[in-house]
This record gives sequence, structure tokens and C-alpha cells, in this order.
Amino acid sequence: MGGSILTQRGSERAKRREIELVRGHEEIRENRSLRRTCYAELNRDARQFTTALNHHLHVMRERGVGDSDIEALEAAKDAHRGRYSEAQMIAPDEVLKQASVVNQALNKVYGQVKRLERGAPEPGETMETAARAQYEVWDNLRAMRTTMRQELVVTPEE
Repeated sequence: MGGSILTQRGSERAKRREIELVRGHEEIRENRSLRRTCYAELNRDARQFTTALNHHLHVMRERGVGDSDIEALEAAKDAHRGRYSEAQMIAPDEVLKQASVVNQALNKVYGQVKRLERGAPEPGETMETAARAQYEVWDNLRAMRTTMRQELVVTPEE
């Protein structure tokens, strides 16, 4: 009788370990899926914000901005800010470091664009310097995307 009780307890312990192992694998898979979704959306929203800044600069050169142009830029900025805030809670440090570089670059360009729009640029700020800074954001976006892909093991590290 004692032997059957020990066998039963051993079997229960093995089953618990198996359940814990399965739960651990599911948690890892869910975490990876959450990061993948967050990264894809952050990449998309940062690219859309960059594109909106470029469009806004073109509109400023061609005809002057209207309310709908301002709303489109603000919507892109808000979407990026929301996604970046989400990434701050999900992304590991290496990814967050690159996302922060992108965020800072976008905010810098946004500030320049808004000052130019108001007719109150800082010394040295012109449409050309803002356009150049906006274009340089694309390099930051590529670096961020590469880091994200490496963290997800989509692209091997170089």
C-alpha cells in the first residue's frame, strides 16, 4: 500500500512539472507574439509619422497648411506616441534604446516643422534643414527595425 501511495505522489509531481513546463512555453510564446505585434505597430506608426512630417513640409512649401493638414500630422504624432508608450512597457532595453532614438528624432523634426509653420523658427532652422532632418529619420528607423528583428530572431545578428 505504501508503494502505491509513493507511486501516485511521484506521478502527481511529474504531471505538475509537465503542466508548469507547458505553461512556461505558452508564456514565452505569448510574450514573443506580444513583442512582435508591438514592434510591427511601432515600426508602422513611426514610419507614418515620418511620412506625415514629409507631407506636411511639402504642403507648407506648396500652399500653406490647413486644418485638415494639421489634424493629419497630429493624428500621426499621437499614434506614434501611443505606440512608443506601449513599447516602453514591453520592449527589452536594446530595442527601447533604438526606439528612443527614433522618438527623439521625430520629436525634433516635429518641433522644427511646427516652429516653421508658426513663422518662428530657431536660428538656423529652415525648410531645408527640417527636410534634411526628416530624411535622416529613415536611417534611425532602419536601425530600430534591425534591432527588433534581431531580438525576435528574425534576422541573425551581424
